[in-house]
Amino acid sequence: MQEKLNIAVFVDYDNIEIGVKSTLRREFDVALALDALKERGDIVAKFAYANWSRQESATRQMAENAIQMVQRVPSPRGDKNGADINLALDSLEMAFTHDHVNAFAIVSGDSDFIPLVNKLREYGKTVYVVGGKAFTSTILQQNCHEFISYESLLDDGRRSAPRRPSEERVQQQPQTAAGPQERPDRGPRVRSAPLDLMQAMPLVERALQVLERRAVQPQLGLLKSTMLQLDSAFSERAYGCGSFSEFVERLKKADFINVSGTGGRYVIERKAAPAMEAPKPEEAIPLLRDVLEMHRLELEDGALADELLEWMKTENPEFDHTKYGFQQFAEFLNFAQDKTVARVEPDEERGLVVFLGAEFYPPAPPQSSEEPVMSEYDEKQPIVPGQPSIFEPTPPPAPEPKPAKRPRTPRKRAADSGTTTRTTRKRTTTTRKKTPPNS
Repeated sequence: MQEKLNIAVFVDYDNIEIGVKSTLRREFDVALALDALKERGDIVAKFAYANWSRQESATRQMAENAIQMVQRVPSPRGDKNGADINLALDSLEMAFTHDHVNAFAIVSGDSDFIPLVNKLREYGKTVYVVGGKAFTSTILQQNCHEFISYESLLDDGRRSAPRRPSEERVQQQPQTAAGPQERPDRGPRVRSAPLDLMQAMPLVERALQVLERRAVQPQLGLLKSTMLQLDSAFSERAYGCGSFSEFVERLKKADFINVSGTGGRYVIERKAAPAMEAPKPEEAIPLLRDVLEMHRLELEDGALADELLEWMKTENPEFDHTKYGFQQFAEFLNFAQDKTVARVEPDEERGLVVFLGAEFYPPAPPQSSEEPVMSEYDEKQPIVPGQPSIFEPTPPPAPEPKPAKRPRTPRKRAADSGTTTRTTRKRTTTTRKKTPPNS
């Protein structure tokens, strides 16, 4: 039997709140994330980290869902990653001291939690990540056991759930002369276009091949768990299906797979002929790179994501991000950010602001302290007076050579050993040897 999962939930509220606001124009609803996690196991602990003095509007929904709020008071010099450090320490402490907790859910899109996810998996814990596909690092999506996208929760049937009493009171308030004051999370939202089923076939075929090599009969539950092992970001809701069985039925109708069996005991087999491959996400990066280079000056101060999408369609009229496996253009920008092609900053008022990525600002080459090695051809050429060179194409004539100096006359010694003769140009001096006095 499958092991029962006891899940501890850790919410990085500042990160998830600004990500949902900037990409989806809605308020973050923690109840949606908790409902999705309850389908996977029992939630035994819930913690949320933020400076709650600035998030008074969110404290009510945290209290309604029995979430323990951990207060973060920033220091005078600021502690941008203070909540991240607290969350990581508390989750690791729970992993060491609470043996019955065998699963962890991190509600955030921050790539700083990648080491935490790897460490929890190292200790045999199941790790879920809840975040938006448009602002959660793709590296974080691929390294957890299952990534639950917040967009799929909004497109799910949970939106038709009954409102809480506090929400009913908001709806019953009278409208002012300026019109109804719609909150961002109550406004109409356009559903993301579902992806083509053909884009899921490479993952489906790979999972079926894995099960064939294991000599295991591919059934529904086993097929989905294998697909999640290969790609933790897979979700059948991205293809417009409410359940995995519906996803398999649609693949069967499209004649992509063979399905046999009844009563929920389906056996899936892959077709002999391979399906037509869809464009890969990496193939859209060169198109974006060219547009960023053309509008380099406009992007120095940042440009909105919608404005960049217009530039993409102007330069490439047939461009469609859904063909490359992205439901939203913001998801494509998030993918490009991990490829260092673009840099995306969420803004609560303007939305997503795009800048040039690190690829357009390569680091300067390091200065070498060693002297360059000169070859025999790099040797400095001598300069000959009167001879043309690259510095003086028309040099002045060489100066006339000076006359040779007269050789100096050597000293002469007298024949007598008692006298020494010194000869100079002007005069000759004879020095006599002193005779000692007679005794």
